[in-house]
Amino acid sequence: METNYKAIDAIANIWTREALSHRPGWTDDFFVGKVKGEHSSTGISLEEMIAAMDEACIQCAFLVAAKAGRKGLPGCYHMPAKVVADAVEKYPDRFFGLIGIDPFMGMEGVRALEDAIVNMGFIGAHLYPHWYDLEPNQARYYPFYAKCIELDVPIQMQVGQSLIYSNEHRCRSVGRPMYLDDIACDLPELKLIGSHVGIPWQDEMIAMAWKHDNVFICTDAHSPKYWPESVVRYINSYGQDKVIFGTDFPVLRFKRTLDEIDDFQLKPHVRKKFVRDNVLKLYGLEDRIQ
Repeated sequence: METNYKAIDAIANIWTREALSHRPGWTDDFFVGKVKGEHSSTGISLEEMIAAMDEACIQCAFLVAAKAGRKGLPGCYHMPAKVVADAVEKYPDRFFGLIGIDPFMGMEGVRALEDAIVNMGFIGAHLYPHWYDLEPNQARYYPFYAKCIELDVPIQMQVGQSLIYSNEHRCRSVGRPMYLDDIACDLPELKLIGSHVGIPWQDEMIAMAWKHDNVFICTDAHSPKYWPESVVRYINSYGQDKVIFGTDFPVLRFKRTLDEIDDFQLKPHVRKKFVRDNVLKLYGLEDRIQ
């Protein structure tokens, strides 16, 4: 679809050779087997990633510095904040950073979150609850949530089912969207984003976004052509201000994802909100991204 605006990808993974050196040995088998995705063990340079973004008419992407669980927990890998920060520094008009949190780090982790936002230029927090086998409404997370409120930054967290990454990494699905109800009731100032659509509990996720002004949905990781009808209907109607676009690149590829979205023939003003305006407003980036 030809438009006079560009999309913003709210969640993507850095996939350079350096970044891949920090990912676990099961990465190749997982992407080729479970995800059925295109994958190169040699990595994707930032320049190649930007070229693919340009092809899809995507202006910028948010890169996640994922945080792994500690030994004995089902956490999968740790992407050093510096790897993402360096990419953002190199291409500040194309990339922004999301810093991962580890609830078991306590106040050390809270201070690291603050340092990433205040001193390293990250614009929000990110969480995989299933990597810690800990529901997101548990007490260990609340100091991090409070710091996000203090810093006025959103937090994205995976909701819906987890995956079996390998035989050694069988994570329970602890991210029911309904758990966000507790968090949003306790902390109505927290900008809370449920990612991965919420599948297979997408209607719970829609209910949470409808109920709470501070709860939003990110549609990454699941190909649009497989989205349940209720998700598309929500985006195109009463949820048009509550959903943001993402790919979880390279799980989904940029152009193919937007092409599949365009097959829905969303109302033109809704499409612009979905792929651009909503995320700019949510992250307070209206003045930084023109």
